[in-house]
Amino acid sequence: MSSCFWSPVVSRLTPYVPGEQPKLSNLVKLNTNENPYGPSPRVLAAIRAELSDALRLYPDPNAERLKQAIADYYGVTPAQVFVGNGSDEVLAHVFQALFQHPAPLLFPDITYSFYPVYCGLYGIDFAFIPLTEDFTLRVADYQRPNGGIIFANPNAPTGCLLPLADLEWLLERNRDSVVAVDEAYIDFGGDTAIALVNRYPNLLVTQTLSKSRSLAGLRVGLAVGHPELIEALERVKNSFNSYPLDRLAIAGAIAAFKDCEHFERTRQAVIASRVQLVAALQNLGFAVLPSAANFIFARHPQRDAAALAAALREHSIIVRHFRQPRIDQFLRITVGDPAQNAALLAALSQILAER
Repeated sequence: MSSCFWSPVVSRLTPYVPGEQPKLSNLVKLNTNENPYGPSPRVLAAIRAELSDALRLYPDPNAERLKQAIADYYGVTPAQVFVGNGSDEVLAHVFQALFQHPAPLLFPDITYSFYPVYCGLYGIDFAFIPLTEDFTLRVADYQRPNGGIIFANPNAPTGCLLPLADLEWLLERNRDSVVAVDEAYIDFGGDTAIALVNRYPNLLVTQTLSKSRSLAGLRVGLAVGHPELIEALERVKNSFNSYPLDRLAIAGAIAAFKDCEHFERTRQAVIASRVQLVAALQNLGFAVLPSAANFIFARHPQRDAAALAAALREHSIIVRHFRQPRIDQFLRITVGDPAQNAALLAALSQILAER
């Protein structure tokens, strides 16, 4: 039995379970928060330009050109930028480099489910801080001894947004440990906390190009913060994988940050579709949490969420259902393009009309 060779920590792990990636091509896939619109044509052109004999050579281990492009975009210096193979890898380095302390790491009870997985992997003590009854984060609840604080903003899977004023209140009262803000969905309805990093040396902001820049298949993530925080991440990265981003990813990511017109057009299209989808779901009797993300979190007071998800699958539509206390009657639904959203609403109308 192979498990007898496992390290003790492996036996204790409960791995993260990603959203289903179905093999069938005729499904309306609204379960993993992928952007319904493709990446910038400039990204595709930049990737094609890299397809040469140079692929036999290692990429720049520090991705200097990409760091400069990100720094220029956000008005920081390259020394304040870290990049990695998707924001999940960036977050893994954050947990190992900045959160291994005697006091517990704090994060919400309902949030990105990779956080407790990383704690288990790296042996980090942690404490869940319950969201309020309306699923918002109350910063006053985090005024307690800690070895760090992390939360997603907008939150996942709820989509709720914490205003920057509340974050600043928390930073003012938590100067002795790192506060990490996971901004995977910030471009769909909020203001990035990167504007605060020069005032708060304990603030680290992570982002991804998977969502608002339509590059989930390329795997590029980043962090912005004080150079000392970035140096800690670089030390872990260079002790783990010195070449996390390949030549194609670096070229594509640079192009994505330079095509502001495409970014803004597709971002606004998703936001407009979200507004329409929320209104339509409310007309069908759903209660929908306020969302600043590219997904919505909704429940129907007369229908079981798991049964609804199963019924939608019968209509070739996949949404995400979490079997977790407090949210087991909610569905997380990615905002699709108009045709996908129309298919979802038509299926739900039919399902709800049936006894």
